[in-house]
Amino acid sequence: MSIEILKRAPDELELAAKRTKQDLALSTTQDSNLPPRTSDLAAPIMHLTGHAAEVFCCKFGPYGDILASAGFDRQIFLWNVFGECENIACLPGHTGSISQICFTKDGTHLISASTDKSMAMWDLEAGVRVRRFKGHQSFVNSCDVSDGPTMICSGSDDGTIRLWDSRRRHCVKTLNNKYQVTAVCFTEKADNIMSGGIDNHIKMWDLKHGEVSIEMKGHCDTVTCLSLSPDGNFVLSNSMDNTVRMWDVRPFAPANRCLKAFVGSQHNFEKNLIRCCWSPQGTKIVSGSSDRMVYVWDTSSRKLLYKLPGHSGSVNDVDCHPTQPILMTASSDKSVFMGELK
Repeated sequence: MSIEILKRAPDELELAAKRTKQDLALSTTQDSNLPPRTSDLAAPIMHLTGHAAEVFCCKFGPYGDILASAGFDRQIFLWNVFGECENIACLPGHTGSISQICFTKDGTHLISASTDKSMAMWDLEAGVRVRRFKGHQSFVNSCDVSDGPTMICSGSDDGTIRLWDSRRRHCVKTLNNKYQVTAVCFTEKADNIMSGGIDNHIKMWDLKHGEVSIEMKGHCDTVTCLSLSPDGNFVLSNSMDNTVRMWDVRPFAPANRCLKAFVGSQHNFEKNLIRCCWSPQGTKIVSGSSDRMVYVWDTSSRKLLYKLPGHSGSVNDVDCHPTQPILMTASSDKSVFMGELK
């Protein structure tokens, strides 16, 4: 494991007494020209390495003190966010690549979805797997956790969306979709599940009746990610048609629920499930991209604020810190970046 601090700090060991007045004046001028720091990271950019293969997913813990990353090497790495970003745990157990991870809302457990046709629940304090959820007949592409009592949803290549109770091993409800499901997320009250797949449509499933209540059309290719807004009124979708779209999921919204489309991020022949996310206040939208860039837009104006380089492979997942202006990215170059925004 290694952490690279990409911005060098001044040498604190140099004795001020040996500096001339001219040197001190020059140093002060140079420091004042640096942009002000906006986070508690050890440096404006932190580079985390240690994975043996492509990193497909990353997530901050709900309190922002730890982060998790996982991917093709079938292991989940836990890291400290601040200080030297030490790798504090490695969680092996899956026999296939890990496609998505999410923390429970209290931060005590982590859920992982894998191509080994299963999901797992991990106790983060003990560093062990405490539950394995089996039932899917093919790759599990996506998972999400509810805000209330811990319910879990999953989407799979077997064409089903499944609902799980974290206290039980077996699925409590199965929703049958005609096509492979590549993205899922709960609505705010967890009474509905949103799903997207290779049929290009986004569907809202009513859990009480087990059927589709709303179907939203607009994408022209596979939906790779769904992300609910912080206020629960909108959902963000990423698609292989190279657009990120914002949808109104309130109960009495107009029939055309697609409000905005954000362009710039790319998908390529790798067909990775590239993901997007909201900033904690919902004012910014972030997406990974196959062109090795990270795209950040202003939500209201759709203006592209940042196009961030750094990775040498496809950027597969992104996440925003819950309390500070820190952006995290995971890439096929086997590494994770953290960087502060203005």
